Amino acid sequence: MKLSRRRFFTLAGTSAAGTLLASPLESLIARQANGHPVFGKGYGPLVPDPNGLLDLPVGFKYRTFSLTGDLMNDGTKVPGGHDGMAAFPGPRGTVILVRNHELSPTSDTKAEGPRPYDPFCKGGTTNLVIGSDRKLIKHFTSLSGTYRNCAGGRTPWGSWISCEENTTTPNSFPVGNSNYVSKFHGYNFEVPASTTTPVKPEPLIAMGRFNHEAVAVDPKTGIVYETEDKGDSLFYRFIPKVPGKLKEGGTLQALKIKDIYQAQTFTNFPKRKPFKVEWVTITEPNPVEDTVRVEGFAKGAAQFARGEGIWYGNGEFYFCCTSGGALGLGQVWRYIPAKETIELFVESTSAAELENPDNIVVSPYGDLILCEDGDDEQFLVGVTPKGELYQFARNALNTNEFAGACFSPDGKTLFVNVQTPGITFAIWGPWKKS
Repeated sequence: MKLSRRRFFTLAGTSAAGTLLASPLESLIARQANGHPVFGKGYGPLVPDPNGLLDLPVGFKYRTFSLTGDLMNDGTKVPGGHDGMAAFPGPRGTVILVRNHELSPTSDTKAEGPRPYDPFCKGGTTNLVIGSDRKLIKHFTSLSGTYRNCAGGRTPWGSWISCEENTTTPNSFPVGNSNYVSKFHGYNFEVPASTTTPVKPEPLIAMGRFNHEAVAVDPKTGIVYETEDKGDSLFYRFIPKVPGKLKEGGTLQALKIKDIYQAQTFTNFPKRKPFKVEWVTITEPNPVEDTVRVEGFAKGAAQFARGEGIWYGNGEFYFCCTSGGALGLGQVWRYIPAKETIELFVESTSAAELENPDNIVVSPYGDLILCEDGDDEQFLVGVTPKGELYQFARNALNTNEFAGACFSPDGKTLFVNVQTPGITFAIWGPWKKS
């Protein structure tokens, strides 16, 4: 069994301690390096699902809802491409899910809303209200007309930042081409969890126009940290003029390692050595071409190998570079704002220990849960604080990826998507501390 590459997903969340993320990954690498077994029992063997959807350990149950093509409460159909997702507390014991749909202009389905950002684009978000019995109460389109809403991140003020992982412009394709768009793309959009109607799509232009992947917010300062999914990506921060009010603008900056001008961190970078950082200001966050990272690098900013998921906790940020390292198998970086330092925390040296890490959620019980997106069978894989791997769930329907893993506010339910054909699952059972 291997942990396979997952192109999308934010390591969303702002409350779990950073050590909950650090400990399992660090222990996993240490076990491998010392020649110890890396596979553990977890919750036990998976039981074949008689319905052919989801194999789970004994005692765990699931419920499905909001499948692609289902009729929603607003009269539109559930779009496909179920992807990034976050869970929020709702009124009267409900849970509100905000879910991305990673759709392009050529996709077969679309997020339909009365005020699309770009009528030629089919991506967006849907909001789902789930009852205390884990049954769907209602679902509706909350954002429409955007391009490849893959990842994002939740905010401390109760909203989801949905990221466009594409920078197509009206000049990219001629009118009439199936990929034509009428507006510039490559922006973040904010969707309040509490909204009951589709939001007016407003691109957060000051946060930059680039190949966005994920965001995480420092609840102490309101500063938003952003990753970029490119082979020569930068690591950004957005300092809002007013914390919690991103639409009012702010300043976009890129991380620079103080003593290494234009650092290229892809290979041969020392592990566990903190480097002092400073930030260079991006003067043109909304360029006509995809040049935000070009400007930042020209000013000395550090390059990273495909920045993807990011997680905040205990005053620290961890973010994944899915193709970093000497073998291209992935890196995990730690940035500490109070110290203004960055360090290469983990670099995989074999696919058996960790392969292209990205989609990770910290469970309330101390384990990491990773979503697989490989070429064969797809699993939800757990990593215990002791560094042991285990399979928690198997996609028994097809070989399509898991995405959007997140826990309910009370920690009793794991929500996750199978991206295609587009199914959302609620999973519950005998959770335990590792």
